[in-house]
Amino acid sequence: MVIRILLLATLLLCLPLQALTQLTASVDKNPALRGESITLELQADARAAADAINFRVLEQDFTVMVPSVSQSTRIINGEASQSTIWKVVLLPKRSGDFTIPAFTLQGLSTKPIQLQVLDAVQSNTAGKNRELFLQASIDQQQLYVQQLSYYQVTIYFDGDLQRGSLSEPQLEGAGIQQVGQDSEGTELVNGIRYRTITRRYAITPQRSGNFTIAPPTFSGEMIDRDNARYNYFARTKTVVQQAEPIDIEVRAVPDSFPGSWLVAGLVTLNEEWSPDITSLKQGEPVTRTITLSAVDVAENQLPELVQAFPDGLRLYQEQPQAKSAERNGRLVAQKIFTTAVIATKGGELVLPEVKLPWWNSQTRQLAWATLPARTLTVEAIADAPVNNTATIPRPDADAAVTPTPEKSDAWRWNHISSILLALWLATLLSAYWLWQRRPAPQQAVATSSRVKFNSALLKQACQRNDASQAKAELLRFAHQQLDQRCSSLTELAALPGFAGMKAELEQLNAALYANADVSWQGADFWQKWLQRQPAAANSNQAADLLPLYPT
Repeated sequence: MVIRILLLATLLLCLPLQALTQLTASVDKNPALRGESITLELQADARAAADAINFRVLEQDFTVMVPSVSQSTRIINGEASQSTIWKVVLLPKRSGDFTIPAFTLQGLSTKPIQLQVLDAVQSNTAGKNRELFLQASIDQQQLYVQQLSYYQVTIYFDGDLQRGSLSEPQLEGAGIQQVGQDSEGTELVNGIRYRTITRRYAITPQRSGNFTIAPPTFSGEMIDRDNARYNYFARTKTVVQQAEPIDIEVRAVPDSFPGSWLVAGLVTLNEEWSPDITSLKQGEPVTRTITLSAVDVAENQLPELVQAFPDGLRLYQEQPQAKSAERNGRLVAQKIFTTAVIATKGGELVLPEVKLPWWNSQTRQLAWATLPARTLTVEAIADAPVNNTATIPRPDADAAVTPTPEKSDAWRWNHISSILLALWLATLLSAYWLWQRRPAPQQAVATSSRVKFNSALLKQACQRNDASQAKAELLRFAHQQLDQRCSSLTELAALPGFAGMKAELEQLNAALYANADVSWQGADFWQKWLQRQPAAANSNQAADLLPLYPT
């Protein structure tokens, strides 16, 4: 048996390369619905390199997924035939008429394909006989800078969903984080009851302007219904769907806003004293705790709180503590300010009012969170010096400082020193004895303390055109994979393995440090990176998608 396999392998290697005589292109559906995936297939009757076809010409009108390439060789009656098939999933960015251009390989070209993409409302089959589709929405499409808004995407599916993953929405220059856990349910759409999976995100834009939220993409496996009717062991089929993009308007901070900018759904200030200050005494400490709470705000957006205190108090302020949590599908952030207060004199002291300006995202008006002024009555201690704890008096520069001599006992000091010396010598002898009896050292297992490189993070940085994050991941790759501690992209470009990416690294460096604004396109860099390391890229291409396992 082994001899037959070796003979067959030798025969395949000896076959001459077949000349290309036919190159065809086709799509699996035409017309198609917006948000529905389209599979473009190119087939050549000869073996060709996997990167012989460049699909980037389609990126203007489609979101282009990673192509899959398969090659085969058949021998029938001594005659060999070879073929190469490219399959790539396309997601239309808008509705309308499109032309998939001709692709050329070894002098042969495919025929252009006229493709029609319809809006869901234009199709009589919208919502009917669709096994899976996505819908996305956002709470507000007119926002302010740093205003948090909730983006929701729902997956509708009618069938047996085996597995799947959902990518994150993308918005240039914005913070995006998932809120809470996925929720499952059912919904009736056009007479069909769909199972649903809903995921929520908090999106916080960081600059003003008009933007488009790139929708998330779902990729999964479903039971093939047509195949399941005739085969008990039903096969699965790949489904790829994308939600509709959403346009938003981000407004700048109003010029009339006072203080640090804070936009939220609700802001409150709460004050607590421990112990109770109904009977405050001079020299005894009490703790004042002010809690700043805000709804629809991340914890890192909460500003510092300005507190004014009158004379006659000594203060010890702790570092503010910030935290956040999800409540009923909304983010709630808190910042706690703790101050220890000691009264240094008796009488009445007035704590001024505490005010914090904030912008109400619901009414779009200026609002104030306040703590009213408070009058403290301090009970003075009899015979207590005034301001005994307020400050430490500074000595006069001309005053002579005379140290007070302490009583000493020479006999006692000598004996204590002798005892300490004896204990120290005994400790040294014990340590030497233990060192002589120590077991033979075992060879330690080498462990790597270096940070592991993850190509998924580099891919996400390229998709967001985040030059700073891309640089950090590249330097981490050099450290972990090449054992090279590079401090700049220039040093990285000088490494032997990056000779083919010198131009791309220079463009990235220019985008980071040029005086003028330089636009950096991460998609071009990622494609070049895939050509340099195809194995590493393919092994991590799904790392950035979170798994969904419906029950």
